[in-house]
Amino acid sequence: MAGHDTPKKIHLDESEMPTQWYNVVADLPTPPPPALHPGTHEPAGPDDFAPLFPMALIEQEVTTERYVDIPGGVLDVYKLWRPSPLFRAKRLEEMLDTPARIYYKYEGVSPAGSHKPNTSVPQAYYNHQEGITKLTTETGAGQWGSALAFATAQYGMECEIWQVAASYKQKPYRKTMMEIWGATLHSSPSELTEFGRALLAENPDHTGSLGIAISEAVAMCVADPNARYALGSVLNHVLMHQTIIGEEALLQLAKVDETPDVLVGCTGGGSNFGGLAFPFLREKLAGKMDPIIRCVEPAACPTLTKGEYRYDFGDSAGMTPLMKMHTLGHSFVPEPIHAGGLRYHGMAPLVSHVYNEGLVEAIAIPQRECFAAAIDFAKTEGIVPAPEPTHAIAAAVREALACKESGEEKVILTALCGHGHLDLASYEKYLHGDMVDYELPDDAIAEAMKSVPVLN
Repeated sequence: MAGHDTPKKIHLDESEMPTQWYNVVADLPTPPPPALHPGTHEPAGPDDFAPLFPMALIEQEVTTERYVDIPGGVLDVYKLWRPSPLFRAKRLEEMLDTPARIYYKYEGVSPAGSHKPNTSVPQAYYNHQEGITKLTTETGAGQWGSALAFATAQYGMECEIWQVAASYKQKPYRKTMMEIWGATLHSSPSELTEFGRALLAENPDHTGSLGIAISEAVAMCVADPNARYALGSVLNHVLMHQTIIGEEALLQLAKVDETPDVLVGCTGGGSNFGGLAFPFLREKLAGKMDPIIRCVEPAACPTLTKGEYRYDFGDSAGMTPLMKMHTLGHSFVPEPIHAGGLRYHGMAPLVSHVYNEGLVEAIAIPQRECFAAAIDFAKTEGIVPAPEPTHAIAAAVREALACKESGEEKVILTALCGHGHLDLASYEKYLHGDMVDYELPDDAIAEAMKSVPVLN
């Protein structure tokens, strides 16, 4: 059934939805380096994570089991939108005049409009099961904050969110969406934490960063015994929750007898990329398929392609455990690009590890090329993408045009991780010629790297 007869939409029935998350750690040729205590620099144990996370999530963070069962209480909420559809981008293929076949897994069908509820729901569930009544978090573009606000509403919990100032100003309706679900939202840096007050005293117009917002959310969490912290990307358990994307995509491609030759995913903190790619990496390591797997990051925040692979803090204030990851330095503040969810100084340790092992590739693309590809996608496929997946779309277009030149009929797979209905101000800037491409100067990285601990 492969090729021209492929249907436009490939669905799974609810009864076919995967009931386990996949843990890539079980199949990696070498184990990933452990997280380290920020003070002792010794491997971090469960007690070090206990002020931030419930024990169930700490166990998932360090497990080496290949699969983890999805609780029934999570599956019930997942069924509000899952399984999500897999689309064949036939009309985009026709516009590009390419022999390639492009598929995209569409995660914008979730209540929050992105892939983020795949992990916000289980995180809220496990916290609720352990008696936690409040979650704090950060958010960039607002996709994660929206997702956690939605999830905490399902379990009757409080939610307090620090949003990066640049995005807080760019995307006011994200704030409204979070408030609809009962969350409290602050611009970060804020006057509510010592760290935030210090930054604002130095620069009242500070544009913020995800690292700063994490520091503020963590500080408020540890001060409240009834609160825990929730993270939307980076950590092992977060990426594991997202693997339902790739597991569903494998089942859907099998229905049309297709396997990808190239898999591309936008990569900021790593959850969307890992969620799509890790199940396919499992199949590749087992010799069942051999796709090229490619991370796509913004040229303004190129952690994999320009960062260093070393231990660094996950937040700007140096409060979190040290993680070995590709980093631009935890004091690095990226330019205010419109893909707010990709403005993170580090990369998920698991994504960093598989990249360092040569199992995946990485490229960086400027935002104007990404938005140009997104406009073509919207005109043909009808969906206005969020700024983050425009990077994956641009990479898919590059690959499809290369197939046009070579005549190869490659199968290209990506995840459209969210819609851009609340990001139209970004498109307005692009359409009016006001969007700027930011190229990261090497001296900016060198300056930020001075703050990174020197560890083996």
